[in-house]
Amino acid sequence: MEAVSLISAPKYPEKQVGYIVTSCLLNENHDFLKLAINTVRNDIIGRNETFQCLALTLVGNIGGRDFAESLAPDVQKLLISSSCRPLVRKKAALCLLRLFRKNPDAINVDGWADRMTQLLDERDLGVLTSSTSLLVALVSNNHEAYSSCLPKCVKILERLARNQDVPQEYTYYGIPSPWLQVKAMRALQYFPTIEDPSTRKSLFEVLQRILMGTDVVKNVNKNNASHAVLFEALSLVIHLDAEKEMMSQCVALLGKFISVREPNIRYLGLENMTRMLMVTDVQDVIKKHQSQIITSLKDPDISIRRRALDLLYGMCDVSNAKDIVEELLQYLSTAEFSMREELSLKAAILAEKFAPDLSWYVDVILQLIDKAGDFVSDDIWFRVVQFVTNNEDLQPYAASKAREYLNKIAIHETMVKVSAYILGEYGHLLARQPGCSASELFSILHEKLPTVSTPTIPILLSTYAKLLMHTQPRDPELEKKVFAVFKKYESCIDVEIQQRAVEYFELSKKGAAFMDVLAEMPKFPERQSSLIKKAEVVEDTADQSAIKLRAQQQPSNALVLADPQPVSGAPPPLKIPSQEPQSVARSVSQPNGPSNSIDPQAPSPDLLSDLLGPLAIEAPSGAVSTEQHGPSGTEGVTDEVGGSAIVPVGEQTNSVEVIGNIAERFHALCLKDSGVLYEDPYIQIGIKAEWRGHHGRLVLFLGNKSTSPLTSVQALILPPAHLKLELSPVPDTIPPRAQVQSPLEVMNIRPSRDVAVLDFSYKLGTIVGAKLRIPAVLNKFLQPLQLTSEEFFPQWRALSGPPLKLQEVVRGVRPLALPEMANLFNSFRVTICPGLDPNPNNLVASTTFYSDTTGAMLCLARIETDPADRTQLRMTVGSGDPTLTFELKEFIKEQLIAIPMGSRALVPTAAAAAPPPPVAQPPSPAALADDPGAMLAGLL
Repeated sequence: MEAVSLISAPKYPEKQVGYIVTSCLLNENHDFLKLAINTVRNDIIGRNETFQCLALTLVGNIGGRDFAESLAPDVQKLLISSSCRPLVRKKAALCLLRLFRKNPDAINVDGWADRMTQLLDERDLGVLTSSTSLLVALVSNNHEAYSSCLPKCVKILERLARNQDVPQEYTYYGIPSPWLQVKAMRALQYFPTIEDPSTRKSLFEVLQRILMGTDVVKNVNKNNASHAVLFEALSLVIHLDAEKEMMSQCVALLGKFISVREPNIRYLGLENMTRMLMVTDVQDVIKKHQSQIITSLKDPDISIRRRALDLLYGMCDVSNAKDIVEELLQYLSTAEFSMREELSLKAAILAEKFAPDLSWYVDVILQLIDKAGDFVSDDIWFRVVQFVTNNEDLQPYAASKAREYLNKIAIHETMVKVSAYILGEYGHLLARQPGCSASELFSILHEKLPTVSTPTIPILLSTYAKLLMHTQPRDPELEKKVFAVFKKYESCIDVEIQQRAVEYFELSKKGAAFMDVLAEMPKFPERQSSLIKKAEVVEDTADQSAIKLRAQQQPSNALVLADPQPVSGAPPPLKIPSQEPQSVARSVSQPNGPSNSIDPQAPSPDLLSDLLGPLAIEAPSGAVSTEQHGPSGTEGVTDEVGGSAIVPVGEQTNSVEVIGNIAERFHALCLKDSGVLYEDPYIQIGIKAEWRGHHGRLVLFLGNKSTSPLTSVQALILPPAHLKLELSPVPDTIPPRAQVQSPLEVMNIRPSRDVAVLDFSYKLGTIVGAKLRIPAVLNKFLQPLQLTSEEFFPQWRALSGPPLKLQEVVRGVRPLALPEMANLFNSFRVTICPGLDPNPNNLVASTTFYSDTTGAMLCLARIETDPADRTQLRMTVGSGDPTLTFELKEFIKEQLIAIPMGSRALVPTAAAAAPPPPVAQPPSPAALADDPGAMLAGLL
């Protein structure tokens, strides 16, 4: 308020302070600003130019709709006034730009268009630059009303291109006012076309001069300025659809840029060359630079690699499709995980759109599946099956290629699917070739059965039935093998597998009916490929006009919400431990000192980030039923629980300094069974635990470190719904230098990552309270188990996808070598099973989970890492219980992302952020012998 009142002071020093402080401390929506509108207006319409500049600066920085409605006419008068100095008019133009952005109705188009045209005749480049900024905003909103400004913008460019009447202070490294050139060309891009031949000719002469006069030099500042002008000129050339000769010149210039060493210039060259693809008749010129664009795929900068991929995709046609697709397939082997899916899709689309012959298309898709099967969608292999089915000449070739890929020791499951389908339908066409009899095809396909998941087994069963049907005369040995497989899966838990096994077995006894039912698949009806539809969506996004692109670049007041996906070092969203209503009532009814007083209005559950921080990630909606899991998140916790039971560490009103980091101590105890949970200058709380199955026994060691008794000692357990906890009573007083023990019995009812909280307080002069997480976490109920391949794969196949088997690509992983990652898994009781995965970069693990509802439940996991990027991996977790699968997957993800190793803190707490407490002098040996706190530390 004082700062606002200083604005009306008559003296400059006071007025300056008032304007500066108000600009820094208030925003456009602050109520105090309304009190200053009249004072600001008086300064604007006054005769003192210094006061005018102060007022215009304030409005240009924090002016809102109220200012726009009240001050816009006065600011316009200042801008067009011939008696004002250029300094004031320049500030008035920028101030009017701010007001127009806040309220477009502040400027009357009918009366202002002619004034704007006159402003563009201004000789002072400062006023002209500010006015051009205003013009860009105006024409983006209504270009038709300001069409008279178009020739004026061309004259500005002519003046600057010829360096006529340009003061030295506006020449930047020999370039006449590059900012004004960029703004003028940007304004021209909002006009659809230039009708006047002389104006168009003058503009193209200016653009030709810019294109010819720009080169790469060693001076970075000059490069930045000249390239800003150049790339804006290129955008204008594309917008105006210039002659082919100028377009070719632009492409040649961009081709030179994509071969320089400077990565920023290469990026801009690739990006603008991609935009040039929208112009007709230049694709052939762009193809001349194909080798250099392909080289950019190997650039160390991923943003350059992405632009090169987009450009190759856009410039591909029948003439160069083979070369480009082959390069993409080679690059696929070394590309990052984040690019492989997009790369696979684009390669498949190009192969389908521009295939010179169908056999080449089959080769490309099979190579694609072989090199990046994890990233090949079902649409891709569905499409190749359609092509093979609809083209009889292609069927023997496709069957032969599928047979070749089956010879590999390790192939992707998608390759097993497509090979099984093709060989089941057309394998009989290879009967005379060596190694291709029905019995041999069955044997090589059956070898892959132990390695595939449940959805692939029905395809294999159909293939076995088709091989049996095509075998003429009948082969008793093959029948015996196939029937044995059918009998094995007649009692499978998966309905689809069971139905196919039973029906195929019964149909095989029907003779002619068997042949009719399993006859060759008919041709698919001709329809547009789903891949081509995706390609059209991609092309549509590149087909936007310059006007749309410029409209997207306008400043926006919209809020941008961050992606909730947790990243390395950031705590994920929370799940609040749920309680039964009765236990909530008990928790609220028991006093725990002043620090636990209950305010029924207050604390929102959003304040829990420090207390429950990293150990509970919010489950996706519907992933776990409420009946199984109890209420979670903010919906399941009343305001009373939020206020009494769970208080963030940083919000506690303790008058003592905590020793050490509470979060680090908790995470250390999650991976070991004894240690210190909490410590301050007066008390130390330690834990020693023992776990068997779904039961656990913890002993809390409460050691009084002071020479005075600790009174009013309270310890209350706030249990989550999935744990049953019984804490032995804690004595009300802990004598000086004494230690007491309090056993805590734990029983795990069902899988969950919620944590129990120990609400602890004592009195030593004042009430000291702490909310501590108890390390009775999910991994404490795991029992290490190592499996052989004969034990692992049958169990793995029996888990038929979601929700029993969940998969996720995890990013932001702490970079760990495989041995370190294996040690991390072993530390939380998930055993690595070596030698089960043929890929040396993958890990396979198993463990047994114990709870009262699930009993002993086997859990399996597979971790697929990328040697080129250790910060991301793909994780698959499976078990016989959907809730357990989800909770274990999230728990492992937390360990890989959020849980710190060593001494690195995970979440900042008040204790961690506070300055370290004064270092006490070391006690004498005699004192150590009598100090139970020191003895406890030594014991633990």
